[in-house]
Amino acid sequence: MHRYRYTIGQAFYKSVPVLAGYVVLGIGFGILMRKAGYGVLWTASMSAFIYAGSMQYVGVGLLTGGASVLSTAITTIMVNARHLFYSISMIDKYKDAGKYKPYMIFALTDETYSLLCDGKYPDGSDPRLYRFMVSLFNHCYWIAGSIMGSLLGVILPFSTKGIEFSMTALFVASFTEQWLTTGNHIPALTGVICTLLSLVVFGRENFLIPSMLLITLVLTLLSDREEKGS
Repeated sequence: MHRYRYTIGQAFYKSVPVLAGYVVLGIGFGILMRKAGYGVLWTASMSAFIYAGSMQYVGVGLLTGGASVLSTAITTIMVNARHLFYSISMIDKYKDAGKYKPYMIFALTDETYSLLCDGKYPDGSDPRLYRFMVSLFNHCYWIAGSIMGSLLGVILPFSTKGIEFSMTALFVASFTEQWLTTGNHIPALTGVICTLLSLVVFGRENFLIPSMLLITLVLTLLSDREEKGS
């Protein structure tokens, strides 16, 4: 029982930085949904069962614009394609997750990935429970923020212009945190350079998947080189 409570406490402590970001971003999403004419039930359901921050912001426009199922599916794949590469790098870390695995796969967001990708966990904790609880806490933060935003959208009317930039701000904050806490900046520089190169070559509408493929290729080659060198 002590180990169980200790693991949950450590998971909460680890997820606190995401708490601040997700509540604020969730509020923004809830307000957008309210402005689009969708109530708290719709907002809570999207956050609980879709749980894809940037795609949920995009989804507001798809809902209000009457997008077709095909357009919605293609847009979802394009926006969330990066998760394919996240999941590949987490295979070894999640392979022994047992009963927690289905939910942990579903709940692997950008921020959860940034907290768990190093594979580390507190000494004396249950690693499987720890990773599950980090994922669950983050999910709860997002749902809570979304509901708060939907409720606030009724009593605090204001312009929502530019609020979608909050997702970009969170990505920048996550990148900065990783840069400051790790001594190896090669993966971060690889991501920036490959993304900028793909942006120039393919344009802002089509650069996402090519940049992810290029990043994966470069990091794989660098990893193989390091293994051979060692």
